[in-house]
Amino acid sequence: MKTAQKQGWRRSQLVYCSNVHPGASLAEVRSVIEHQIASVRKLRGLNRMGTGLWLSAQAAEELCSDAQTMADFSQLLHTNELDLFALNGFPFDDFHIDRVKERVYQPNWATPERLTYTQNLARILAACLPANEPFGSISTLPLGYATNWTEDEHTQALTTLCQLVKSLAELKIETGRHIRVCLEMEPGCVLESTEQTISFFTDHLATAAPQHGLSKELIFNHLGICFDICHQAVMFEEPAQSLARFKEAGITIGKIQISSALELKQPADCNPETVLSDFAEPRYFHQVRSRNQDGILTGKMDLPDLFIEKSFPRNNPWRIHFHVPIQLATTTESTLGTTQDAILRLLDYMQRHPDFHPHLEVETYTWQVLPPTLRPSTDADLHKGLLDELSWLEKSMHSLNLLQDLPQ
Repeated sequence: MKTAQKQGWRRSQLVYCSNVHPGASLAEVRSVIEHQIASVRKLRGLNRMGTGLWLSAQAAEELCSDAQTMADFSQLLHTNELDLFALNGFPFDDFHIDRVKERVYQPNWATPERLTYTQNLARILAACLPANEPFGSISTLPLGYATNWTEDEHTQALTTLCQLVKSLAELKIETGRHIRVCLEMEPGCVLESTEQTISFFTDHLATAAPQHGLSKELIFNHLGICFDICHQAVMFEEPAQSLARFKEAGITIGKIQISSALELKQPADCNPETVLSDFAEPRYFHQVRSRNQDGILTGKMDLPDLFIEKSFPRNNPWRIHFHVPIQLATTTESTLGTTQDAILRLLDYMQRHPDFHPHLEVETYTWQVLPPTLRPSTDADLHKGLLDELSWLEKSMHSLNLLQDLPQ
């Protein structure tokens, strides 16, 4: 029987998502590769390194415009000793404008624009995927924003995803490359919980598949889950239980985003507005959830909403969707912790299941909007922060025999 050590990851397979770097155009993405990602690779002392790129719809369209552009991009990755096997296809537009908020969920999966964008990403990944990689993963939004989501949109999203599966199956025949698009649950979206997502796959998609001339097996072969640890920690889901349920349902976890949320354990013992004020920034949504003794969740879509409604329950911990550096168990504010333990529990699950081998991607996209005491002031500071995150992950995995090579 193969051991966890043999089934483990190499350091080069532990990547970080480039959505932390501004770069909506193809020219900006090229600069990110040459000056940001390559710098982190060198800091890690790696001759080659995997990368998880975020490509906007604009950059993806530019890349797919002609064969030479695609070939030049593939060569750029090779020149910088980078292997591309994971793409982030969640944000469609510029992810670093002053106010992203609900725009990150547009266009949703009921639209042809989302389909075209994701098909472009699949073509790019198939063209750049290293020969020794068994599959490429693309993370995407969980259908759309739950607010005002309609039955008609839900039906259209099922149709659009079935169209996507057809194109991914054709791409595999054409190129021999297996691309899996992974829905990423998020609080406040149509699919925010494990229970909802399993139902969507086993009931909704399985029912829609034959209506579009597809088998359930083909759907499950090309669609899967991107499990963001921060998101599910905010939902108070236990990683091992959630992953076990997906496995039992036959749904593949193609990617795990290694991420950590904020946690205020005793909101009744402090002034939450004072403790959390530096994290109530205007660019991204920071959803808040609290769970009572009966397991009932109470939530707000954004952290500033919490300060307006003084009646939000304070007898149980609050968890906030703000991706904080994963090596931090607490922040500079002593009363404010993180959900780092959820990462460690997920690693324990991986140790117990050596056949479980998704892509692993650190995704702390919020470095530039962290409070001033945590925020990097230069590119070099940011690179060092990313290095610290990946080093912490390496050491944590090494302690469980999940790494094939030793951390630096």
